[in-house]
Amino acid sequence: MPSRPTRKRIRLPDYDYSQTGCYFITICTKDGCPLLGNITQNAEDDTAYVTLTQTGNFIQTYLEKMNTSTGDISLERYVIMPNHIHLLIAIQRERTGTAHPSKAMIPNIVHGIKSATTRQIGVSIWQRSYHEHVVRSEKTYLRICRYIDENPQKWVEDCYYVRGM
Repeated sequence: MPSRPTRKRIRLPDYDYSQTGCYFITICTKDGCPLLGNITQNAEDDTAYVTLTQTGNFIQTYLEKMNTSTGDISLERYVIMPNHIHLLIAIQRERTGTAHPSKAMIPNIVHGIKSATTRQIGVSIWQRSYHEHVVRSEKTYLRICRYIDENPQKWVEDCYYVRGM
């Protein structure tokens, strides 16, 4: 019987993902299908923005609600692209008394987004896993903020280049 390929670990070993800090998360749609929106380019100034589909709008509403309902989680920045979402999440927890926050906060956030979307539309549209990066410096934080902000424009530039125009 052939052996199964070993899945790449996405989490840092022995890292407490409930501790105060920032996390850059990317969640992709299954097979890269552009189900969340379309990139539109403004003819006047060549800036690009995302026009969300109904599913993309649902995700945006969910993210905004998540951001206001959880005091220890802050959605610093996000962008919903046609086939993926980028999230910059800050966790600000203080360990007091006997309460110990779950080490699975980031996986629980991702699971919440995926399961809420699946319940809403009746079928899972998500890739099995997700990408995460622990943000460890202000320089990295600022670079990720810029990346998120510029992602729609970069998408247009990349597509323009691929088309060979």
